[in-house]
Amino acid sequence: MMGKLHERYITDEDGKKTAVVLPVEECEELLEDLHDLAVIAERRDEPSLSLDDVKAKLKADGLI
Repeated sequence: MMGKLHERYITDEDGKKTAVVLPVEECEELLEDLHDLAVIAERRDEPSLSLDDVKAKLKADGLI
């Protein structure tokens, strides 16, 4: 999760905000967070596994 954003705004002649400028690193972090949230939403209805079940599966597959 990110801390404070360092955004800057571009405004029109009336002072209305028309665009935002972010440091590239902050923009990339926001996009990654957005992707993570989309994956969570996509998998919301998938069955869950207990930690013991996951460990057993990993051991059976020779991964741990």
